Amino acid sequence: MAKRKEDTPPAGAPAWMATFSDLMNLLLCFFVMLFSMSNLEESKLAELVASMNNTISIFDGGATAIGDGILISSGVSQLNELDEYINSTGKTADSKVDGENLDAYESGELEQYLEEKDLQTNEEIAEIVEETLKEYNIGDQVDVSFTSQYVQLTMNGALLFDSGRAELKGDVSSVLDRVGIVLERYSSGTGTIEILGHTDNVPMSSARYASNEELSDARALSVFYYLQENTALDVRSLKHAGMGERDPIADNSTPEGRSRNRRVEIRIYNPSQG
Repeated sequence: MAKRKEDTPPAGAPAWMATFSDLMNLLLCFFVMLFSMSNLEESKLAELVASMNNTISIFDGGATAIGDGILISSGVSQLNELDEYINSTGKTADSKVDGENLDAYESGELEQYLEEKDLQTNEEIAEIVEETLKEYNIGDQVDVSFTSQYVQLTMNGALLFDSGRAELKGDVSSVLDRVGIVLERYSSGTGTIEILGHTDNVPMSSARYASNEELSDARALSVFYYLQENTALDVRSLKHAGMGERDPIADNSTPEGRSRNRRVEIRIYNPSQG
């Protein structure tokens, strides 16, 4: 009796594997093209999108932007933001800032240009903040300064606290309320606000605070709690820290210098500083 011939699988790879390999090759080519573009112009992007759409139909419903829809149905998410993707590959998606063509700048020159733009922006904000504080009649109680990173409001420690203590004085609520309004108005809702406590270099002898580090941190925290409870600021944007005696702005060998060093600083960071 003849034996039954056992079934053998057909030679070669399954059909689905060939299709999948073709798709992967096309996707690889797609991303290589993105990486290879040194300047992303809108017209070139439109041509690329139209070409890919007609060839492999990556985009759904005639979409013309990479941020639309899903790349493929297997769960691989499409790029959510073209700007984020291009920045992650070292390219600049937006080659202009305030009409200035950034392509003309070398790397170091570009950083200097952007820093100067931030400095100009913060200077304008500082001037407006200073005028607002004067209108609130607290211009002589709050000093305003700025860098390219932030606008800073500085209050003397004697205005806010009794010597060696971190509890806010009862009569400073009017000052802090007005400062809170300024922060709400000019922090843009996107930048970080940092509260820094500072002391002089006289050793701390209080039973409650073992060092100037602890005292400065407690003072920063008191202002933090006040702003949290009495303003509409997003608490997620608020930071606080105690600097102790580590960052003096005046000579600690004189009473006047020590008085200046005992202070609380509130920094409104430029959103570009992240």
